[in-house]
Amino acid sequence: MSHHLLQGKKGIIFGALDERSMAWKAAQRVVEEGASITLTNAPIALRMGKINELAKECNAEVIPADATSLSDLEDLFSKSMEKLGGKLDFILHSIGMSPNLRKNVPYTATNYDNFQKTLDISALSFHKVLQTAMKLDALNEWASVIGLSYIAAQRTFPGYNDMAEAKALLESIARSFGYHYGNKRKVRVNTVSQSPTVTTAGSGVSGFDAFFHYADKMSPLGNANADDCANFCVVLFSDLTRMVTMQNLYHDGGFSSMGVSQAIVEDMSGR
Repeated sequence: MSHHLLQGKKGIIFGALDERSMAWKAAQRVVEEGASITLTNAPIALRMGKINELAKECNAEVIPADATSLSDLEDLFSKSMEKLGGKLDFILHSIGMSPNLRKNVPYTATNYDNFQKTLDISALSFHKVLQTAMKLDALNEWASVIGLSYIAAQRTFPGYNDMAEAKALLESIARSFGYHYGNKRKVRVNTVSQSPTVTTAGSGVSGFDAFFHYADKMSPLGNANADDCANFCVVLFSDLTRMVTMQNLYHDGGFSSMGVSQAIVEDMSGR
C-alpha cells in the first residue's frame, strides 16, 4: 500500500543483486511510494545478478559503478542527475564484501590485503559516495543517506570475521560525515543496523543459520525481514524524519536491547 511518502523524490539505490537483496526490496518500495531511481552495482555483480529485471519493474536505469572508484562514482552521480532531471533526495548504500570471509580465512590469521579490500568495499566506499555527492553538489537540502549495518559493529559474532570492523567504520563515517554534510546542506546521514536477514551475501557468513534463529528467539518481535527494512528506509528517506541524522538505528525486533529471552532460557534448559 502506497502512502505517497516519496512523491517526486529522486535517488540512487546501491547493491541490488537479486530478489533476496535488501536493496532490491528497498528499490521496489521507494518507487511504490512515488520516487524515481537509478540502480547501481559493481560490473561483476551486475553480471551475477538479476538487476535488469528490477530495473524494468521500477522503470529505472542501471548505471554500473565500482563504489571504490571515485571516477566511477562521479560518472554515476552525473548520469543519475541527468537521467532523473535534477539533484537527488536519497541514497541507499547496501554494499558489503569480505574476501577473508568468502575464502574462509580465520579472523586470527587474517590476510591483510583482503582485510584492506573489506574496509575499502564495505566502509570507505560510503565515505567516497558522500564525498563525491558533496563535491558535485548532487544532493538537495534535507536529502537522506542510509548505510546498512549490523550489530557486529558493537558485539562479537565470531563468524562475521573482518566485516565487523567494516561495519564499525561505516557507522563512524555516518557520524563524522553526517556532521559536515548537515552543516553544509542539511543532508541527513544514518546507518540502519538490521536483523540477520536471509540474503545472498548474508547467507555466506559462517554459522548464519544458527545466529539467524538465535536472534529470532531472542528478539521479542522476531527478526525484521528485508521487506520490513525497505519500509524503514522509506520512512528515513521521507520528510517525516527530517531531524534524524548521525544515528545508528537498530531495526532488529528488539534484539539490541535484550540480555536473554525466555525462549533461549528454555532451549538451554532442555525444556
